[in-house]
Amino acid sequence: MAKKTRVLIVDDSASVRQTLTAVLESDPDIEVIGAASDPFMAAKKMQEDVPDVITLDVEMPRMDGITFLRKIMSQHPIPVVMCSSLTEAGSETLLQALEAGAVDVILKPRIGAADHLAEAGQRICQVVKSAAQARVTGIRSSRRAVASAPTAKLTADAVLPPPSGKAMARTTEMVVCVGASTGGTEALRKMLEKLPANSPGIVIVQHMPEKFTAAFARRLNTICDVEIKEAQDGDPVLRGHVLIAPGDKHMLLERQGARYYVSVRNGPLVSRHRPSVDVLFRSAARSAGSNAMGVIMTGMGDDGARGMLEMHQAGAFTIAQDEASSIVFGMPKEAIAHGGVDRVVPLDQLAREILAEDRRR
Repeated sequence: MAKKTRVLIVDDSASVRQTLTAVLESDPDIEVIGAASDPFMAAKKMQEDVPDVITLDVEMPRMDGITFLRKIMSQHPIPVVMCSSLTEAGSETLLQALEAGAVDVILKPRIGAADHLAEAGQRICQVVKSAAQARVTGIRSSRRAVASAPTAKLTADAVLPPPSGKAMARTTEMVVCVGASTGGTEALRKMLEKLPANSPGIVIVQHMPEKFTAAFARRLNTICDVEIKEAQDGDPVLRGHVLIAPGDKHMLLERQGARYYVSVRNGPLVSRHRPSVDVLFRSAARSAGSNAMGVIMTGMGDDGARGMLEMHQAGAFTIAQDEASSIVFGMPKEAIAHGGVDRVVPLDQLAREILAEDRRR
């Protein structure tokens, strides 16, 4: 039997600790080994029993979460998932946490909102199990990923029909479609920083809660030559511009004549995610065909694997991040296994591949 993911919860709210414990322990592959109200209590518990993953609040008495995160990363690196309320200010702080070494971000579960809790619980459990597989500086987990399926997993059929199978003629303009999850925030930064201002238009799905995608896009826009923003419904896909799917919304690539634009929609979780990489990739196969390029990056699970195969079958050029440079080699591995990947390259060569393909067009 696979070993359970052992979690320590650190949050100053007793109600949040209780709710988060209930959410996590609803998954048979997760065990909550303790809960602490502040980093000092957490440190004592960690001396007695080292968890596989820590969920960490941002604002706490005596020591804030970011300071404690930096101490963990410098002294005894353990996968950390930041837990925060849904605020714009909190989003900016959480980006600092991701840069400091946090693996991912979850929203605090809304107490008393049963419908929300059921859906949010899926993401929380998935993120925590993904974190347990993450390569964190100083440690390397040997645990094998557990494929737990407590609820039915919808495919992109729930949002749009499959491609027609008719290959679209290649034009001079290329659209790059990117999917990423665990570890993707830093991986995307490293890739986008290398792209010049005249790069082809790029659309990205990064698994992230709502609000955080806007802050993430703003942060990237300050450090990259390309223009980066959170996508809004109807935004055109333009050379030198990058659109990031808003959290909790699906993003589709659409075409009107020679013009590409994005459609931002509500809809069910697809591959247990919203936004879903499979939805974006399928829409690219339908609307762009061989004019598209697909890039799948670090992340746990199989979101994007089926969509990338559909892009490949529609004539798109597809690449995957390699195992050595991935925080979690789940999504790229599944895309490769499905047969939809043309080339596997390390993170530091992804930008070069995009520009090389652009020149070939």
